[in-house]
Amino acid sequence: MRWPPRSGGLGIAAIAYVVVDYIRHLSPAWHGRLQPALLSGFALIAVSRVPFYKHWSSEFRSVFPFIGSMLFMLLALLFEALCVRFVTAALGLDWNSHTSPLPDTGQWLLLALNEKLPHPLVEILRARIIGLHHFLMLFVMLAFSVLFDSVKAPGLGLGARYMFTMAIGRLLRAITFVSTVLPSARPWCATARFDVPLYPHRWAQKYYVPYASDANAIRELLRQDIAFADTGKLLGDFRPDWGPMSFLIDFLRPSESDGPWYNLLKNAGGGCNDLMYSGHMLVAVLTAMAWTEAYGGFSSVLIWSLVGHAAQREIRERHHYSVDCVVAIYVGILLWKMTGFLWPSKDASRGRRITMLEKIQSRLTQAAKDYDIDEVRELLRGVELGSQESLSNKGPSTGMWIFACAIIITAIVIVVLALTLTTDG
Repeated sequence: MRWPPRSGGLGIAAIAYVVVDYIRHLSPAWHGRLQPALLSGFALIAVSRVPFYKHWSSEFRSVFPFIGSMLFMLLALLFEALCVRFVTAALGLDWNSHTSPLPDTGQWLLLALNEKLPHPLVEILRARIIGLHHFLMLFVMLAFSVLFDSVKAPGLGLGARYMFTMAIGRLLRAITFVSTVLPSARPWCATARFDVPLYPHRWAQKYYVPYASDANAIRELLRQDIAFADTGKLLGDFRPDWGPMSFLIDFLRPSESDGPWYNLLKNAGGGCNDLMYSGHMLVAVLTAMAWTEAYGGFSSVLIWSLVGHAAQREIRERHHYSVDCVVAIYVGILLWKMTGFLWPSKDASRGRRITMLEKIQSRLTQAAKDYDIDEVRELLRGVELGSQESLSNKGPSTGMWIFACAIIITAIVIVVLALTLTTDG
């Protein structure tokens, strides 16, 4: 089955969404009118295509991979939130507030360009054109475009690949930044957002603090390969009764006002230490990779341009160091390339056509020898129809219609929740 040429409609819709959402910075009143109208229009157009969609059986086969990928991603995000809290709490607020940021040549370059480039161009680079929720919405638009045959079905398969790749990327990210605690590029962040002790955790008091700045102590540590320093009595932490989850106390370092363990994760957000690599950039790159592979065309160049703009803003506004954005870009590209088994970009019907051609090879050869053109055409037409998912003129069954409605409603609910929870970045 050959997919129809790109009409450019999806690219226009993407541009319209980004432009309308940016109006919030120019005229909040107009944004309040235009954005609901635009999103409602998108939803109505998508719903209107549901009766004409021919690949619901393919979507049905992708339900379990989709649900499994979503659960895997949620578990990965939970693990990441635990790690975010740990790296901030491990050394205490005093260390986070007084430790100087790392030297970042990317920040230097952007400051130098501010002096050299025309002021209007600098203002464009500073503008908050694109954010996390934009990239999520752009992917949602891409996945829903299967209803228009702009992207190869199934859309749930594409969503499963996106979330599965995201989960792997988040797990790798958490393992990476929890391995070495790096100072934030914004030293005031932890004090403003986290309620953790001022002093380091007792592990850091014993294994880090005595050797943090004394060169002779470090040499002796290397010679003995044992924590030899006399730290005296270590400062302890408040230890609430969390029942079976009490093992998390050493990692989360709660205060008396925090309540249950899961309350602490609500404030984790993006964290305040430098988290190698950037989670925002991972989302951006995965969206761009999905768009390029599934849709392509000029609009994919636009998406990658927005990725570049988002990267320089992450560095410019000191949400991340340059290395975090660079690593996120190539990790995202490599991970997307590795997960093609969930939603291959190649047309799967090609294999079915080859199989059917092998079955009718003898009949096709005989018809060609007999110069029976009508028979040849009929055999080839049977191959083409047989490779498609829907051969019946009866249309989808009642059960498939119920499934279609459930998928659309669930998808819209998930989109609304995702955009609501990520609107602030």
